[in-house]
Amino acid sequence: MFTEDVLHRIDRSVLCWLATTSQDGVPNVSPKEIFVAANNDTLLIANVASPQSAANIRRNPYVCAAFVDILVQKGFQVFGTAQMIKKTHDEFAALSAPLLQITAGKFPFDTIFKITATRVKPILAPRYILYPETTEAEQIADAMKAYRLDGS
Repeated sequence: MFTEDVLHRIDRSVLCWLATTSQDGVPNVSPKEIFVAANNDTLLIANVASPQSAANIRRNPYVCAAFVDILVQKGFQVFGTAQMIKKTHDEFAALSAPLLQITAGKFPFDTIFKITATRVKPILAPRYILYPETTEAEQIADAMKAYRLDGS
């Protein structure tokens, strides 16, 4: 399910956005900065100060995580089911290892959102659709300018 392109975009993304829904159908989207692909169909997200996401997942496991490489402006949505893995769970130590490498101990977490992907959908900046000849290099240059990363 996670192609090399999906894995590359996950690796290049600074944040992912986790969408959950309450049992009453109220949506919640929140940024997550500690995440990693565990294998070809599993995304792991450290639960760092996300009580609403946790409450929603306990009641409704269907989620969508979205991530975008902000300069290239390409990414993916990962649809699937989430489960919360607590520190007392047998899998916690193994699953938390790559997340702990990212945090370097600075962001403690006691639970992990383990998302099993059922569908993956690409995200593209509108420019790629409206102007199909757009190259990633052009998109990066424009993003650098828009985000004032080019020194201007």
